[in-house]
Amino acid sequence: MLALCAEWAFSSRRFAAEAVEAVPVKALVGAGGPEVAEILPAAPPARERAEKFGRIGLSLAVLGFLLHLGGMACRGLAVDRVPWGNMYEFSSMSALAAMGVFLALTRKYDIRWLGVFVVTPVLLTLGLAVTVLYTDAQQLQPALQSYWLVIHVIAAVTSAGAFTVGAALSILYLVKEHAERTGSATLSRLPAADALDRIAYRVHAFVFPLWTFAVIAGAIWAENAWGRYWGWDPKETWAFITWVVYAAYLHARATAGWKGRRAAAVALTGFGCFLFNYFVVNLVVTGLHSYAGT
Repeated sequence: MLALCAEWAFSSRRFAAEAVEAVPVKALVGAGGPEVAEILPAAPPARERAEKFGRIGLSLAVLGFLLHLGGMACRGLAVDRVPWGNMYEFSSMSALAAMGVFLALTRKYDIRWLGVFVVTPVLLTLGLAVTVLYTDAQQLQPALQSYWLVIHVIAAVTSAGAFTVGAALSILYLVKEHAERTGSATLSRLPAADALDRIAYRVHAFVFPLWTFAVIAGAIWAENAWGRYWGWDPKETWAFITWVVYAAYLHARATAGWKGRRAAAVALTGFGCFLFNYFVVNLVVTGLHSYAGT
């Protein structure tokens, strides 16, 4: 986290330096002598430091991802089951998935600048999981003892990670778009607002079929466990509401040409529905999924 913050700071200084270094400065050689145009020197140390800290930050992110993955694997092996049977484990796996999505995106796009904005919610999620939601590794409740737990929850936690990355991109788009509109230099390190909007759209286009599969797999699992596919349990209802909002987001972009601020607002509304389903429904509302908080 500190390395990524340092990379961001030095990159911001580099962008500011590049804006200055192109300004010509005229200097007189001597009395009556010719004017010589000088260019202020670049700031290679800032650029080099940014690159150095960026590589360190990304390497540490990969190391942290692998250690986290190993820790969750050890927890599962300790009780001979998959390690996502309660809120603590699901939260930890969701944080792991968010980092996995970010690291996968870095293979295709040069988006190290996104690292700070992904690692921050990941650390907050892990902090909440460890301090509030932690429970000892135990055997699963009977309702969870199904192979559908593996299928449904893998899709759900991967979706949670991608939703987090998509929300971070949507927030950054709104900030960057406002900065471009007002002429502010805020977050000059970021790419253009249109580029942020396109990346956010691609992330959401990727995760929507996965979330659709998670909802369908959950319905099939419900039929096996409780004898019905759908019962409008609070968890099911809010999962469906989340699906509807993200479907509206993709539909509006594809048919009505929505993009920019309106699209970002819809995407963040969908993420808000997901968070409500995850925290409020799991921890406050009573329903068939109440075991998720144990």
